[in-house]
Amino acid sequence: MKFAVIGGTGLIGSRVVENLNAAGHQAVPHSLSTGVDIITGKGLEAAVAGADVVINLTNSPTFDDASLAFFQTSMDNLLAASEKAGVGHFVILSIVGVDQVPDMDYYRAKVLQEDILKAGPIPYSIVRATQFMEFMDATLSMTTYGDTVRLPRTPIQPIAAADVSTIVAEVAAGSPLNGVVNTAGPDVYPLDELGRLTLTAKSDGRSVVTDDTAGMFAAVRGDVLTARNHARIAPTHYTDWLS
Repeated sequence: MKFAVIGGTGLIGSRVVENLNAAGHQAVPHSLSTGVDIITGKGLEAAVAGADVVINLTNSPTFDDASLAFFQTSMDNLLAASEKAGVGHFVILSIVGVDQVPDMDYYRAKVLQEDILKAGPIPYSIVRATQFMEFMDATLSMTTYGDTVRLPRTPIQPIAAADVSTIVAEVAAGSPLNGVVNTAGPDVYPLDELGRLTLTAKSDGRSVVTDDTAGMFAAVRGDVLTARNHARIAPTHYTDWLS
């Protein structure tokens, strides 16, 4: 099978390309660096020509309300080009619990992306993953003030990017789900405890103060960002990933 992996040079995309090619498929990465612009449409028709499956792993450059316009335009352009090319399966990567956090602009934008795909002309699959382990450093940096990190007690079930990539590749190589599959790491942590664990493992001198009003995850209510029934649980534990 031939796969056009849009955003195929990034953290997840590069691994998806590698996994698919190792399985005997032909997966081609596309991104701005390869001359494909999903906002203007430049290079898009050529990128998806002949593809059996399109995997869209691109991300908005901002996390504010401008992300809504990004996903609207990019999905409109991608679906139009894919339909013209006769693509039979369209896959996106989304977030577990994304429709349960209406106060977060970026999550509303990802819901919009899902809705555009569901209403579109192409059979589809949506892979929803929990928070990536690789993003923990950035999460800590966002609420660092001097030597203190302020974090809420939001339950988080982190997953390794390598595990996400494996599942995305498997779903993309299968029949369209016309639905959603959730995937998560094996362990749930309150975010403040996860921060402490991370800083200790890295011998980082910062300390964590529990603050349920701090950072973007303060908008999350309850355990909506953790895996629900029938989720695929990935094998990598956060403590193993850290080491």
